[in-house]
Amino acid sequence: MLKAFLHKGKVEAGCDEAGRGCLAGPVVAAAVIMPNDWNHRILNDSKKLTEKERLLLRAIIEKEAVSYAVSFVDHHEIDEINILNASFTAMHRAVDQLLIEPEHLLIDGNRFNKYEDIPHTTIVKGDAKFVSIAAASILAKTYRDEFMMKLHSEFPAYLWNSNKGYPTKAHRQAIIQHGPCHYHRQTFRLYPLPEQKTLF
Repeated sequence: MLKAFLHKGKVEAGCDEAGRGCLAGPVVAAAVIMPNDWNHRILNDSKKLTEKERLLLRAIIEKEAVSYAVSFVDHHEIDEINILNASFTAMHRAVDQLLIEPEHLLIDGNRFNKYEDIPHTTIVKGDAKFVSIAAASILAKTYRDEFMMKLHSEFPAYLWNSNKGYPTKAHRQAIIQHGPCHYHRQTFRLYPLPEQKTLF
């Protein structure tokens, strides 16, 4: 079972993002405040769950959360401010939308830009350790996956219905064949590196 809180008695919001390593589409972040005594037997890092489990938990989280919010930073802004800053911006915007102001932020990862005057703690692999971060990871992942499915209907050649914009071999091959589209992040390496030739 994941930890319910870091600081007992404080209103804590967990924050996480999805899509940081993708070649196309937005980065999506969520901020979630869960009741202190809330947990679920299958709750975990969203990457360790099946799509069916993520969608089941998303419905439960949205129903039972004290407050939650999801924010998108699109590919244009990612190219303007870089993906790290875009991830922080997405988390800030998600916290902005919470109906209750948290007293502390739990951030998945090891870096974060301070949000106003709210203290924060960065936690490596926090989505597998704390309830609120795991909940945020599930919301960010499911909302982004849904968005990429919509983009897939517009550009089916890139197979975003399966790779969700991540740099799979099939995705890179489609970029080679068709070129990038306007949803691709232009500051990312879209084409694979040429294969190294060896002398022996």
